[in-house]
Amino acid sequence: MWFSKFLLAAYLMASVSVNITLAQNSPQDYVDTHNAVRAEVGVGPITWNNTVAAYAQKYANSRVENCELEHSGGPYGENIAEGYGNLNGVDAVKMWASEKPFYSHDTNSCVGDECLHYTQVVWRKSVHLGCGRAKCKNGWWFVTCNYDPVGNIEGQSPY
Repeated sequence: MWFSKFLLAAYLMASVSVNITLAQNSPQDYVDTHNAVRAEVGVGPITWNNTVAAYAQKYANSRVENCELEHSGGPYGENIAEGYGNLNGVDAVKMWASEKPFYSHDTNSCVGDECLHYTQVVWRKSVHLGCGRAKCKNGWWFVTCNYDPVGNIEGQSPY
């Protein structure tokens, strides 16, 4: 697990520093980016949920001390990311979606690398989304998106 966290942080350091934008953090930005990825595989749209978003923002705010990639352990599905510069929500969702080549729908498994961020983004039964973003004391950004109902249920296919 620590290795995937390292790769995630390394990817963000490489990609976020090149593409810094100030916008792309609105609820609609998160929803639109998720729905574009979901549409690629025929999964219906996800909608913003203020309760889920409040949970996500509260958790993002709790990470500002150390900004470590640690899951909340809460009642929702969850993707997390960290990065420096101005990591925005759209960049985080695109980074999670970039795991698509590592997912085999035929075998419902990851191939050669991590893909569980991607499968949560496209999880058909997850229909409510809420995301949060907070700047950490080390200058990095912590982004989390939560999904309801939870996805990535072992033995089930995301779509």
